[in-house]
Amino acid sequence: MAGIFSSQIENRNFLSPVGFKFTLTRAPKVAFFCNQANIPDLTLGIANQPTYLKDIDVPGDKIVFGDLNLSFMVDENLENYMELQKWIRGLGYPEYLDQYKELYESAIIGERYKQKSSSVFSDGTLEVLNSSMIPNFLVYFKDLFPYSLQTLEFDATASDVQYFTATVSFKYTMYNITDLSNTPL
Repeated sequence: MAGIFSSQIENRNFLSPVGFKFTLTRAPKVAFFCNQANIPDLTLGIANQPTYLKDIDVPGDKIVFGDLNLSFMVDENLENYMELQKWIRGLGYPEYLDQYKELYESAIIGERYKQKSSSVFSDGTLEVLNSSMIPNFLVYFKDLFPYSLQTLEFDATASDVQYFTATVSFKYTMYNITDLSNTPL
């Protein structure tokens, strides 16, 4: 009888969408005001196995990771917004080639990237809290870089003040979900 109940969920509390904290090594001001984050989707490719009656779908061999999207409140001096804009401009060097060099030299980077001599990437961690607002598990992102930063639209006809929230989208190499001691779940 015990075997039947061993596969039941022990914790009956639900995951709350408001319990999280995001840290981003290269852009700490963005992470501080982060008010939305996501655990990206995974899509496994499908291979098609032909047969004489009907083709059969079988699991493929490559996983496609969805984008990491963050929304954050923009401070009135644009400090957090400019952290990302300078990062993206440095990657794309739209005005002059030295912007990439400035990106490299101005980075707040971890030890792992110093060894690679590459500061265009950053690590990020989504810390998910339980129903008591205590850290429960981590989503660790490797080799993040921003590729899209949302427009800030000013509107003098607005009747209520809605403070700016910007959205940034990141690509990354991999993400892993772990417990607080970095053991995979």
